[in-house]
Amino acid sequence: MCIFAHNARVCVDDIAMDIELFSDILKIDSTSGKEAALADYLQERLLTSYCRVQRFEVGDGTSNLLFSWGEPEIVFCSHLDTVPPYIPPVFDGSAVRGRGSCDAKGQIFAMYEACKVLESKGYDGFGLLLLAGEETGSFGAKAFREQYSGAEWVIVGEPTDNHMASASKGTKSFEVTFEGQAFHSGYPQYGLSAVEMFNDFMNALRSIVFPKDEILGDTTWNVGKLVSDNPQNILSDRLSCRVYFRTTFETDEMVCNVMKNIAGEDARLRFGRRRVQDGSDIVAKEVAQWQKSMTVRAFGGDSPTKYETLDGFPTKPVAFGSDAPQLTNFRRKILCGPGSILVAHRPEEHILLDDLRVAIDNYVKIFEKLKG
Repeated sequence: MCIFAHNARVCVDDIAMDIELFSDILKIDSTSGKEAALADYLQERLLTSYCRVQRFEVGDGTSNLLFSWGEPEIVFCSHLDTVPPYIPPVFDGSAVRGRGSCDAKGQIFAMYEACKVLESKGYDGFGLLLLAGEETGSFGAKAFREQYSGAEWVIVGEPTDNHMASASKGTKSFEVTFEGQAFHSGYPQYGLSAVEMFNDFMNALRSIVFPKDEILGDTTWNVGKLVSDNPQNILSDRLSCRVYFRTTFETDEMVCNVMKNIAGEDARLRFGRRRVQDGSDIVAKEVAQWQKSMTVRAFGGDSPTKYETLDGFPTKPVAFGSDAPQLTNFRRKILCGPGSILVAHRPEEHILLDDLRVAIDNYVKIFEKLKG
C-alpha cells in the first residue's frame, strides 16, 4: 500500500478524479461533534468561479454548507460527520481506506466531482448540501429544513452500492432504565439485581414476533450505551441502556406501542409462563417485577420511507437510516451513492475507485434526466 501522492489525479474510464482532494478531506477528523473543521476547509476549498456558498449554523457549534450553481432545483446532499474512531486514509491503488471513505466522505467527493462535470457542461440550477450531525440524530438536517425553503429534488448520498434505494427502514430509539436494590451478592434473595431484570427484558423482547414486511423484511434491534457500574460483589441497583430499532412499514407503529406498554406497574403487556397445579403452563397474568422496575423514554427517530427511482438504474431497499426523511423541505427524494454499507462503521472501511467513477457518472446522468 502507499499513501496518497501529492497532486495525484486518477483517471478511471476517462473520468479524472482529484485524489489529492479526497485525501485532504479524509485527513480531517470529522467524527461527530468535530465536523466544524471539515466545514471550514470545504467552505474555501470547494468554491469555484461559478458557485456561491451559504453557511447555516446548527446551534451546537457545527454548521451546514450549501454550494449553489444558480438557483438550485436539484440538490446533491451528504453529511460531514463520521462515526468514531478516526482512521487516517490509505490508498492502495484500487481502493481508498479510512474513516469516512465510504460513509460518507466518498459521497461528498463523488458529488462534488459530478458538480464540476455539470459546471463544465454549462449547467446551472443545482447545489451541493453538506450536513452536520447525521450520525447522531440528523441534527443538521433538522436545522436546515427550518432555515431553507428547499427545492423540488434532493439526491442524498449514502453507501448503496450505486443502487437507487427503493425504500429504507425507519429508526426508533428508546432509553431503558431498571432500578434495582443493591445487596451483598452472597445473599441475592434480599436484593434486586437490575442486571437480571435487564436479562428478563431481553428475553421478553426476543419473544415478540414482529411481522415480516414484504418490502423491507425483518424488524431488528440493537442495544447500546449499556451501563451498570456496580462492584462484582454487589447486586446492581441501576442499569440503563438504549434500544435502537430498525422498523418497517408493517412494524413502525407496533414498535412504539410495544415500548409504550411494556413498562411500569400498569404495563399492558404480559410475558413469561407460570406453573399451575395440574402440571400445565398458562400465560402469566401479572406484571413482572422487571416491568415494574423499568422506565422507558422515547427519543423518536425516522419512519420507513419510500424513495423515487429512475429507469435505467439498479434499485434495492436498504436497512439503514439517513438524513433523507428529515429533509421535508424537499418535495422529491432519491437515495443513492457509492460504497457498501457492509464496510461502513467498521475498521476496514473503504471504497473502490471504480465505484467512485460509477457514482460520478450516475450523479451526472441523474441530473440530466431530472432536468429533462
